[in-house]
Amino acid sequence: MRFQLLGPLSITDGSDTVVLQPSKPTILLASLLLHANSVVSADYLQRTMWGEEQPATSRAALQTCVLRLRRLFTKHGVTETPIEAVPGGYRITAGPRHLDLIGFREEVRRAEETADPESELHVLKGALSLWEGSVLANVRSDVLHRDEVPRLVEERLRTLERACDLKLRLGRCGEALVELWSASRAHPGHERFREQLIEALYRTGRQTEALAEYRLVKDYLHDELGVDPSPALRRLEMAILRGEDLGPAEDRHPAGPAYVSNTGAGQPEHPAPVAPAPAPKAMVGPVATVHSFTGRAAECAALRERLTAPGQDPVTLLVSGAPGIGKTALARHLAHQVKDAFPAGLFMVRMVAPDGTPRSPEDAAAEVSAALRDQVPGERALLLLDDVVDAEQVRQLLPAGADGAAIVTSRRGLAGLVATHGGWVLRLGTFSEEESYALLLAVLGAERVEAEPEAARSLAEACGHHPLALRIMSARLLTRPALRLADSVSWLAEDPLARLSLADSPELSVHRVLGGALDRLDPRLADAFLKVAAQIPDHFTAEDGVRVLGMSPAEADDVLDRLADAGLLEEGPPGPYRVHELLRVYARRTAPYRSRPIQKV
Repeated sequence: MRFQLLGPLSITDGSDTVVLQPSKPTILLASLLLHANSVVSADYLQRTMWGEEQPATSRAALQTCVLRLRRLFTKHGVTETPIEAVPGGYRITAGPRHLDLIGFREEVRRAEETADPESELHVLKGALSLWEGSVLANVRSDVLHRDEVPRLVEERLRTLERACDLKLRLGRCGEALVELWSASRAHPGHERFREQLIEALYRTGRQTEALAEYRLVKDYLHDELGVDPSPALRRLEMAILRGEDLGPAEDRHPAGPAYVSNTGAGQPEHPAPVAPAPAPKAMVGPVATVHSFTGRAAECAALRERLTAPGQDPVTLLVSGAPGIGKTALARHLAHQVKDAFPAGLFMVRMVAPDGTPRSPEDAAAEVSAALRDQVPGERALLLLDDVVDAEQVRQLLPAGADGAAIVTSRRGLAGLVATHGGWVLRLGTFSEEESYALLLAVLGAERVEAEPEAARSLAEACGHHPLALRIMSARLLTRPALRLADSVSWLAEDPLARLSLADSPELSVHRVLGGALDRLDPRLADAFLKVAAQIPDHFTAEDGVRVLGMSPAEADDVLDRLADAGLLEEGPPGPYRVHELLRVYARRTAPYRSRPIQKV
């Protein structure tokens, strides 16, 4: 007897397979199997089955569903994977013979330990064969499809990328093309699939098609995401235009597990001979333009004047604000507005690795020094130091002479950096109503927005005038040209946190961005934020914080001040604090599952 999660949830016994009907017990079984061999709390199970608005009888109904599942197991002869009631919740026990997800992960692990590329590819093919359609298509749970399914899909994509790398390495380019056509169309935002497809076309003598594919991905990245193709893609295009030999495939696609690239996909660890690639950790590159940038006109004008004023000392601009508020977009847009004043170039320096780990000051300084080694004395360069975690990270990167300037973006206020090095500070808030409307006009087009102007304003309001939320909803609407804006407003209002996400790019979700911001905090600060945001009205005072946190006034002041500095609270002493509505919704949904008693920070 075997359970299958990697497709519609089903039970297989020999050659007979039963696909379970959508129901509450089906959701319960999926939730347990996704966390097989671990205790799953009753609170989490109730949330996956009923959402945030649970009936008063949900605890009793959960127990009834467990009994129904046990009867279903008995009916189908399932005896080796029992559901156990344990303190705090339930647990289901399963191994690779009984659950395809565990079998898939064990095969991928076995492939990583295989030195021979032919054998590794064989094992990966077996792992990928376990996927049989849309994951959990018969499980009607918004929570599971928001929180769990994207992670499963990402596991499959990374495995498929590695398998295609191996096929290219082994010279099976024609075989790789079959999968890459499908994968690149199903997941257009995954640059690695597009890069592999272009390489496979070129290696099979189809240079014209390879260049046409490059133009397609370049247009997609510019129009949909407002970014340029990766350095690897640009190097590949130049090699194809020059008709160069890409070198032995095994040099470009070495054996062993692929590292994670800036798009979340595996890429070869060694560069093509045509143009040496940076080491995987390199985080300095050109500043990409921003597609359909709107708003912030007054802020941009003030910053532009400070960056371009003649005969001044080194300039440092700090742009701070909440997660997703548009700090990086503004900095990139501003950099291109003033590029003529910086003939030595614009350089983007990412201060946090893709996995969220802060970069060390020494690593960042070494890469910046390498990027500026050809700078001509007297020519100014502009550094965009993006997503800075603390002041110490960037002190040695700030320009010391008249040959440069820096724009620093950070969720934190970095008052210590301003105190020691000076500079000008811009704290970004949400868009105004007119800025939100202008963004929708720029992205969706005047014809569509002006046909439903009130609905467009309601949509902006439903997004809380939050730039990331507006970008996500605009991207959704672009892919559904027949959808009325008014319909999208009511649909979003039902569950804004779950629906402000993109299926093919799980990292682009309000839930993921806010969760990542909390994960960077001291856990005690994160718990304090969840408690405050979930329990206190929109505007509150330090006295309200004292009451909810159960701390002395001095301790509560310190906690609230740190949360405001981290961009999670707005305004603050001596005036009232405020929490953005999306952050409030996130806190109310998350607090019951991760909060602990608040201790002194």
